Amino acid sequence: QVHLVESGGGLVQAGGSLRLSCAASGSIFRLNHMGWYRQAPGSQRELVAQITIGGFTNYADSVKGRFTISRDNGKNTMCLQMNSLKPEDTAVYYCNTVPVGLIARGYWGQGTQVTVSS
Repeated sequence: QVHLVESGGGLVQAGGSLRLSCAASGSIFRLNHMGWYRQAPGSQRELVAQITIGGFTNYADSVKGRFTISRDNGKNTMCLQMNSLKPEDTAVYYCNTVPVGLIARGYWGQGTQVTVSS
């Protein structure tokens, strides 16, 4: 069963911008803090931005000041605006609950690939 669908990734030059979107089923979105995670080749998945049910946000130091997370509880969607992209931002980006595992143990969507060229 599909619970999370990520979209908006692509190939962009360093310094460019992308906007990622996450669509979630209503019950998941309404009841959980949400976040954007990413996994680069050869690296562990990391949480880069999170937003509480009430809209409070927090960011990893590596993206602070460049990425902005937002959510629309009425539409059950979440976005990640990524500006001033760097090659080290290249990764597959996923949305999920914070903490993970609240939908189903080990559940992840398909993610969306972001590639930043230098």
